Amino acid sequence: GDLDLNEIADQAGTTGADMSHNTLSPDILSAREILARLISFKTVSRNSNLDLIDWVETYLASHGVAATRVYDETQTKAALYAHVGPWVAGGVILSGHSDVVPVDGQAWTRSPFVLEEEGGKIYGRGACDMKGFLALALAAVPFAKTHPLARPLQIAISYDEEVGCIGVRPMIAEMAQHLPRAAAVVVGEPSMMRMVNGHKGGIGFAVHVQGYEVHSSLLDRGVNAIMRAAPLIDWANHINAQNAAQAPSALVAMFDPPYTTAHVGVISGGTAHNITAKDCHFGFDFRVVPGETPAQWVAALNAKVATLRVPMQALRPETDIILTQRFDVPPLTPEQGGAAEALVRRLTGDNGVAVVSYGTEAGQFQEMGYSTVVCGPGDIAQAHQPDEFILSSQFDAGWTFMMRLLDDLAQPAPV
Repeated sequence: GDLDLNEIADQAGTTGADMSHNTLSPDILSAREILARLISFKTVSRNSNLDLIDWVETYLASHGVAATRVYDETQTKAALYAHVGPWVAGGVILSGHSDVVPVDGQAWTRSPFVLEEEGGKIYGRGACDMKGFLALALAAVPFAKTHPLARPLQIAISYDEEVGCIGVRPMIAEMAQHLPRAAAVVVGEPSMMRMVNGHKGGIGFAVHVQGYEVHSSLLDRGVNAIMRAAPLIDWANHINAQNAAQAPSALVAMFDPPYTTAHVGVISGGTAHNITAKDCHFGFDFRVVPGETPAQWVAALNAKVATLRVPMQALRPETDIILTQRFDVPPLTPEQGGAAEALVRRLTGDNGVAVVSYGTEAGQFQEMGYSTVVCGPGDIAQAHQPDEFILSSQFDAGWTFMMRLLDDLAQPAPV
């Protein structure tokens, strides 16, 4: 049942170690060739991703694999999922997102949407986060088609991960309804191929403080939206100090920082210095440790807003503080005896324990009852950076992971 990489390589005129570099036959693209295509699509979250989805769907169809789209409400973006192998439960989902962060204002020294490999690094926007993983997963599809799999491989590609993991939840719901249920999910965010079984969740809001304008010399008769926003913003400082002072659980102590944080990063408001501000807009978000829920922090935020709203509306009833939820990303909690953790440990030999403070789509898969971990090539430190890159050695390690995964899927389900 094992894949004989050397035999395949001999037929292709290359070596097993080089299989992620070279075209194996006229109709099989290498992982690097696929990555070059994926990078060329400018799928910044504010843009449509349909050109990339069109290409992936055509690529999969060329290997006899049907894909299903899950559109957003605007019909300008879509997630995509596919099933390769026997129509049975117990397979593995490889999940990644198609969108990337903007390059605006960044000091790139090369074209961000053209793959360049130099000095042991593969450059391009998304090379690390996370088109590299998607390219590897897609490059494995032809091998999955020709290999006698006992359990299936499923591919999941989402949109709008970078703006709050928005596009994945409807896709998970459709996969759960229409595909044989997978035993494990690997979300390929860059982790240097380490097995990550825990991360913080996040929930974020757009806050609009609606004030009442008067001349600033008569400020007692108006409601200054900026000044009324200040206590809510300062409340974030109190939350952080309070949480930092608490003794963390053993699990939470693994995180950096080891507590839930509240944050305000962008603010705007006001008309002129001598007018009480009519409006103030800012973002407010929490990064929530496992063991706590975003819902409990939403309740705390709503309670604080309610107390701040009372004196505003007593003075001017038309004033308000309005919260609009922008994203909700559940934490990923380590599972006792989880199938995904056992799988990745088998494939990588990583027996360590790792958690991260950033959020991923893994929490949403776990929320829907799937055993899930994070494991992908590349270093998160390179994500979102100018001249973003993935180490060539990491990309090749990701290819080895894919081949070992197909090997594993050729065996009966572990007991």
